[in-house]
Amino acid sequence: MKKIVLSLVVIVAMTSCNSVKNVNTSNVANAATLLSSLTSNSTVKQISSLFNLLDGNNDKAISSKEAIGSVAENFNVLDKDKNSNLNLSELQGLLGLLK
Repeated sequence: MKKIVLSLVVIVAMTSCNSVKNVNTSNVANAATLLSSLTSNSTVKQISSLFNLLDGNNDKAISSKEAIGSVAENFNVLDKDKNSNLNLSELQGLLGLLK
């Protein structure tokens, strides 16, 4: 329940922020829902779906501005190559952080 409430707060904050433009709020909402349902037993397919939902500009990377929830909270840990973006392989590291 806590994750869902936090996810909804993030969505509301993003949609009310004037500096966020061209954000597909449907994708963000779906990503928040998927993110809140992830566990350490989640599949790579679920992480791949999350990646596609978060990659708002379709550049095959998730920037810190595109990250939400536990992805944002753990962004620096997940960003193994320290290029300020997460690729799909790096995002899969989220599974190891979920407990």
